[in-house]
Amino acid sequence: MKTTEGSIKEEARRIVDQLPETATWEDLIYRLYVRQSIEAGLKDAEEGHEESVEEVRRSFGLPE
Repeated sequence: MKTTEGSIKEEARRIVDQLPETATWEDLIYRLYVRQSIEAGLKDAEEGHEESVEEVRRSFGLPE
């Protein structure tokens, strides 16, 4: 899933090609946003910047 700078254009083309013909600008922007968010999350996890489910629940005041 990781995209190098040299392949970002290729990945963007792949995402565009997978959109239905009826896609809107919002559809495209959403898919790009989701892709970027996933990559950012994976990078954070690789760098050890992650929280357990228990930590997230505590920070939001949810029951464990």
